[in-house]
Amino acid sequence: MSHFKQLESFVSVAMLGSLSAAARAEGVAPAMIGRRMDALESRLGIKLLTRSTRRIALTSEGEILFEEAQRILRELKETESRISQGSAEASGHLRISAPAGFGRRHVAPLLPEFVALHPQVTVTLDLSDRLVDLIEERYDCAIRIGDLADSQNIGTRLADNRRVIVATPAYLERHGRPQTPDDLLRHNCLSFDGSGNQSKGWLLRHKGRVSSIRVKGNLACSDGSSLHEWTLAGCGLSWRSLWEVHDDIRDGRLVTVLDEYAAPPNGIFALTPERRHLPLRVKSFIDLLKERYSGFTHWGEKPRT
Repeated sequence: MSHFKQLESFVSVAMLGSLSAAARAEGVAPAMIGRRMDALESRLGIKLLTRSTRRIALTSEGEILFEEAQRILRELKETESRISQGSAEASGHLRISAPAGFGRRHVAPLLPEFVALHPQVTVTLDLSDRLVDLIEERYDCAIRIGDLADSQNIGTRLADNRRVIVATPAYLERHGRPQTPDDLLRHNCLSFDGSGNQSKGWLLRHKGRVSSIRVKGNLACSDGSSLHEWTLAGCGLSWRSLWEVHDDIRDGRLVTVLDEYAAPPNGIFALTPERRHLPLRVKSFIDLLKERYSGFTHWGEKPRT
C-alpha cells in the first residue's frame, strides 16, 4: 500500500470528518479508507484518529501530522506542476557533442539563436572528433557523420553528407584535370589519415560499383581544417564533405572534379540515448537542426561552378 496514498486519505478524512465522506471524494469504498488509516497508524505506531458514531476527530499527534501532511502534499503538487510546465516549455541544461570542424561551422552558430528561443535552457557544446559515450558521459545529444555503428543509441538523420573531390584552379592548370578515378593515381592526393599510409582510400562509383580508390600523396593529416588549408594552398586534390568546401566552390577558390563518379552520400545524424521521454530541450534542438539543414543547405547539393 502506497505511503503517499495513506497520507492523502488521512488528509481527506481529517478535512471531511468521516471515512465515508473521504471515500466518496476518492471514489473508493469506506472500508478501503479504513484499511489505509489502520495501516498508517500501525506503521507510525501512534493513534491519529478518535472515532465516534457521529464524527472522527484528530488526536494531538494527528493534528501535527495533518499540518505536516498538508505541507508535504502541497509541495509535491507544486513540484509536479513545475515538471508538467517544463514539458510544455523547454528548460534545463543541454549537453551536446559534435565533431570539431562540423560543430564549429554548423552547430555553434545556431546555439545563440536556440537559447534566445528557449531562455530556460543552458547549453554546453563539446567540440571533439572523439566518439563520446552518451550514457556514461551523460550527453543529451551527439552529432555524428557517417554510417552509424553504435546500435545502442537512437539516430535521427538530419541531412545527407555529400562528398566531393576538389582542388584549386591553379593546381588543375598545372597538373591537368582527372577524367576517371584511375587518373587519381597520377595526382598528389591529400588525405585525412593520421597513420600516414592513406590506406582507407576515397569512395567513388567506379566501374559500376562503389569502390575504395587507393590514392597517394605527400601530405596526410588527422585534422580536417589543416587538410582544407593545404587544399586551398594548391598542394593537391582532396576528398572533402560539401558542408566544408561549399563556400570555396561557390566563390571559385576550389573546383570539383570527377562529379559523375561521386559515391552515394552518407548521413549526418543526431544521436540520443533513447527515443522515449525525450526532454523537450533535446527535441527542440534536434528540430532546429532538421529545419536549418533541410532543403538547399551547404551540403544538400553541389553549387554550380
